[in-house]
Amino acid sequence: MSASPPPSRPDSLPDWLDELIARAREADGQPPFSDQALVDARRGEREILALGDFGVALLATTGAGAEAEFVVAPDARGHGHGTALVEALVEASPRSLLIWAHGDHPAARALAARFGFDSVRRLLQLRADVVEPAPGQAPLSAFVPGTDDAEWLALNARAFAAHPEQGSVSQADLDELRREPWYSDADFLVLRENGAMIGYCWLKIEDSVGEFYVVGVDPDRQGAGLGRRLVAAGLGHLAARGIRTASLYVESDNDAAVRLYRSFGFTDYSIDIQYSLRRFG
Repeated sequence: MSASPPPSRPDSLPDWLDELIARAREADGQPPFSDQALVDARRGEREILALGDFGVALLATTGAGAEAEFVVAPDARGHGHGTALVEALVEASPRSLLIWAHGDHPAARALAARFGFDSVRRLLQLRADVVEPAPGQAPLSAFVPGTDDAEWLALNARAFAAHPEQGSVSQADLDELRREPWYSDADFLVLRENGAMIGYCWLKIEDSVGEFYVVGVDPDRQGAGLGRRLVAAGLGHLAARGIRTASLYVESDNDAAVRLYRSFGFTDYSIDIQYSLRRFG
């Protein structure tokens, strides 16, 4: 049974930005912006700061400060455009400023040091060859839009209560993500017990790589082996889809999750660094 498609996206990014993202992704082997940053930009919740054809930043501001991600066009790097973008972001953020650097590149480290940023978070990207696990427990069910939304949002908020981004995912965020071209209800696996949702494994399949987009477990069921069951189910799903490479992102200080993923053969692929600049007065 297939679920009804999500509503069409009312807003979109400028064509030139989509093209820049594609070029940067091809050059760097990974996207220059997080999915949430792009969702925010489409909804007008992030300002698009363009530096001609040379680069662009996506800036979100709040009363407490600002957060940004930026990219310099691959053929324009090494000419000071990254410096110009950081200067613009600092000027637009009179209080604290957080910037994600996707990939621990020497140029990003140099910029951070020049402007006095501190490294405050490290997000590991791990990858593994997909080997179908041995048959085990009954398979998980597919997410059903319109039926599972509220229960999933509540579980996700509880599972990631301490996470600055994932724990605040809203219905609007969920709807927007379902409009992404990679989204499929069939790749959003839900684990239930006695009818109640107790875990999930949301997969993002693009090209030849299957990403464990987010894996969540009911906090009351931590330590019951549900995380291992969810990862095994996700790998089995990817294998059935013909995907041979799995990827995921995990906070470097989440020791339990890192141990779990490494036990399935995941190894380091790249690192995203969040830098912080705090200014008061």
